[in-house]
Amino acid sequence: MHTNDLRIVFMGTPEFAVPSLDILIKNKYNVVGVVTATDKPAGRGNNIQQSAVKKYALENNLHILQPEKLKSAEFINELKSLDANLFIVVAFRMLPEVVWQMPSLGTFNLHASLLPQYRGAAPINWAVINGDTETGATTFFLQHEIDTGNIILQDKIEIKDDDNAGAVHDKLMILGSNLVLKTVKIIAENNVTQKPQIINSELQNLKHAPKLFKETCLIDWNKPANEVHNLIRGLSPYPAAYTFLDNKILKIYQSKISDRIGDQAIISDNKTYLSFKCNDTYLDVLELQLEGKKRIKIDEFLRGYKISN
Repeated sequence: MHTNDLRIVFMGTPEFAVPSLDILIKNKYNVVGVVTATDKPAGRGNNIQQSAVKKYALENNLHILQPEKLKSAEFINELKSLDANLFIVVAFRMLPEVVWQMPSLGTFNLHASLLPQYRGAAPINWAVINGDTETGATTFFLQHEIDTGNIILQDKIEIKDDDNAGAVHDKLMILGSNLVLKTVKIIAENNVTQKPQIINSELQNLKHAPKLFKETCLIDWNKPANEVHNLIRGLSPYPAAYTFLDNKILKIYQSKISDRIGDQAIISDNKTYLSFKCNDTYLDVLELQLEGKKRIKIDEFLRGYKISN
């Protein structure tokens, strides 16, 4: 199939999806529609916010659809009227079958893990939380069970010791956009080799990536320092791991494993370090945010806050 014969509908919402849409536009693909989340009030002023994908689509004069319900007759009819033969999904909602089965060339999704590992809502966070040293991105055709469809392409990146979830997100955002472009090219050339994700003997070795809840983010200081450090990395910059200090929520964004010695739960010189005791050693807090205050480095925090040792 010639590139000009491809009619693409792109579905995505957050910043992570924007480079994938951008690379299609810059390579002159015919994106006939962009489906994204509805505008929502956000922030202290409850000002109406548009999704990152909608802002990009507006800047590039793309046709935008913002359905509240993906099964509504109005949305389905409008989608059909676009006469697209390929749907691409990057960081969007779970699609009903009536939608993903619509295009003749199928619907493929970009997932931020090396499937079948880390199926679920938060693959980037969990890869860092678990202390993995590599992750990647996968394109796959949608089918009934979420994140289980046949793999089209995969690519890997290293997770460095000092990477947090934000750094891995940004690397995968670019890696993923290139993977989307390669996937579209081989679909257009009718050169796709699909690979089933899993065989039964592998099931027991799967890691999962469930949605993050508030209780996921609460630090358990009874765990080894390395596990707590990885939790902090894996939840930074959002939603952030937290503990309590003087009955106030303390979010921790950056830490390092310490060689300090002591018996107290919290130690500090009230100048340069604040350390929490884990079950094996101390963990130094490097960047934090106390409830009601701004996010700051530890030395600045200690200039205005005294720790009782």
